[in-house]
Amino acid sequence: MSAPPAATSEGDRWGALVRAAQLVSPRRGRLILSIVLGAGAILAAVGLLAVAGVLISKAALRPEILTLTIFTVGVRALAIARALLRYGERLVSHDLAFRVLADLRVRFFERLIPLVPEGLRGVRSGDVLSRFVGDVDTLQDLYLRALGPPLIAILAIALLAASVAIVLPAGAVVLVAAMLIAGLLLPALAARAGRHSGLREAPARGRLSAELVELVSGAAELAVYGREQQWAQRIGAADAKLAATERPSAWISGITSGFGVAVGGAAMVAVTAIGVQATAEGHLDGVLLAGIVFLTIGAFEAVVGLPDAAQRLTACAQAAARLESVTEAPTPVEDPSSPAPLPLGGSLIFEAVSVQFEGRAQAALSDVSATLAPGSRVALVGASGAGKTTLASCAVRFLDPSSGRITLGGCDIRDLSQDALRSAVRLVSQDAYLFTTTVAQNVRLAAPEASDEQILGALSRAGLGPWIASLPDGIETLVGEEGAEVSGGQRGRIALARGFISPSQVVILDEPTANLDAAGARDLLSAIGSERSDRRAMLVITHTVEGLEEFDEIIVLESGEVVERGIWVDLIAANGARARLSAAG
Repeated sequence: MSAPPAATSEGDRWGALVRAAQLVSPRRGRLILSIVLGAGAILAAVGLLAVAGVLISKAALRPEILTLTIFTVGVRALAIARALLRYGERLVSHDLAFRVLADLRVRFFERLIPLVPEGLRGVRSGDVLSRFVGDVDTLQDLYLRALGPPLIAILAIALLAASVAIVLPAGAVVLVAAMLIAGLLLPALAARAGRHSGLREAPARGRLSAELVELVSGAAELAVYGREQQWAQRIGAADAKLAATERPSAWISGITSGFGVAVGGAAMVAVTAIGVQATAEGHLDGVLLAGIVFLTIGAFEAVVGLPDAAQRLTACAQAAARLESVTEAPTPVEDPSSPAPLPLGGSLIFEAVSVQFEGRAQAALSDVSATLAPGSRVALVGASGAGKTTLASCAVRFLDPSSGRITLGGCDIRDLSQDALRSAVRLVSQDAYLFTTTVAQNVRLAAPEASDEQILGALSRAGLGPWIASLPDGIETLVGEEGAEVSGGQRGRIALARGFISPSQVVILDEPTANLDAAGARDLLSAIGSERSDRRAMLVITHTVEGLEEFDEIIVLESGEVVERGIWVDLIAANGARARLSAAG
């Protein structure tokens, strides 16, 4: 059994972030283009201010109007270029981010498939949802607001410093120093100050999502037992904790933004003073002074977002680590490198199967053996927690036995691919999900090519014939969201019809009578045991012992061990474990 993901270390987080960043490798061309366009947009904006400053200074001298033409054309060209470059940068960078997000979601979902249901026992479903939605969305900032701005700033700063150095070297030194303070020192301080809040933010969001999912899923029960207020308080507490983790980040962002503006203002004053001195000494054309000052003001656009980028980088590192704790979790089972061909026919045999979960002293199953021959009807009975569902999970390789083996047609099922095995051995679980569609489409899930007549036959065999006949739309009746428009018993019988219609060799029915009354449960089990036109092997897992008279074998489990087995009349005569179950029921 999987344990909950452990807290990640600093090295794990940044290692996960590096691996997430490497997902852009196939699209590095888009990344480079977005950086070039972003730097170009900043340079165009700064150039627009500088040229406008020179134009104003030049115009103040009242020269011939034609001498201003080049500057007016430059202003117009840079204004248009700024808009086009910024639009292009947004288009390319968002396209890159969304493509990488799609890759992340596909990768995450592909990793979830082999982990469900046994590989994520220690993770709440709401937390998985938070990782799949919230943490993946957080990583869109990795390219848009965490890695992109520093790379754009580096390119822009280099070009701006070179431009200023040509006309005012001392001013270039001041400008570079101020931009290094605003672009390196402030982001480093912001990242250090916001590190702890950033690390706590993703887990806090996961806990809130988990609480919300449980609240929505159990809303009816909470209302029945009058616990709405208690759960509202739990949601409020989780929300308050998330807000508390986000508040320091907001303060840090505001403070660093203020300091960034202050540094920019100080740099402007210093460059202005240097420029005035250079103009007075004849080293700088006075017309260019306003352009240098405006350029200094605009240059800080390149670094103004870096403190926020540093904070987002920490949040992205935590999100990447949380995603990786799932995507890199060991899978309960693995496909063989060269799967054996699926046997056509034969028995499903459990040979001394034992299962020991990590952290539990008692084995879930201990030396359980059984044979499901074609056409046989076998019942596996026992109280809740006896190990019945664990055996069913082993049969379809949701998990592998700790010892012993299971064979199908003489082939060890570990030598088969999981998809091939599950096409041959179908498990109908007791909590089968109904999709928000029609009865027919829910049944057709197990056999996409099934005709309406076959679906009607499967539903009738599951005991829903009269109910379907009473519906105005018949099998085209909608079941509602998650089956809300049908009863628990009808939900179970629709799932049972899936098992009947599926083209498999073995059908395992896990608690098909869970939501039925005693009479309905007995009738259903009697029908399964007596109906022999279906030549597939069927294993029925149930906690009830009534209605099993026609079954070929009844196996009684207690605490993971077989304590009794035989046909109905033999168990009646033995008056042992079966009798205890009957009395308990």
